Amino acid sequence: MSDVDIESPESPASPSGREAQPSGGGAAREAQPSGGADEPRKNRRKQREGIVASIKMDKTIIVAVTDRVRHPRYRKTLQRTTRLYAHDETNDARVGDRVRIAETRPLSKLKRWRLVEIVERAR
Repeated sequence: MSDVDIESPESPASPSGREAQPSGGGAAREAQPSGGADEPRKNRRKQREGIVASIKMDKTIIVAVTDRVRHPRYRKTLQRTTRLYAHDETNDARVGDRVRIAETRPLSKLKRWRLVEIVERAR
């Protein structure tokens, strides 16, 4: 082997051409900016809007969310209703209210949503 081969980035010691880093490897992670205004992970939680179906539990509401989907074969528009358990800290929602709920960490066995706002009160 000549001296040129040893100095080339494609040497057997570093096949990818990168410098060897210490075993910690944290320097590359610290160099990235954290918490910018245009960070893509900022608002990844889902939000849904639906009608309150039940308020019989303490600090918990059941929200019926209706999605309109098209049948894959017959192309007819169908309404699919999903009942979601949501956390209502103040017990403010009433049956028939239109509410907005947001996805959150699991709060109980079935509850994974929280009440964001009451969009419209029931008449």
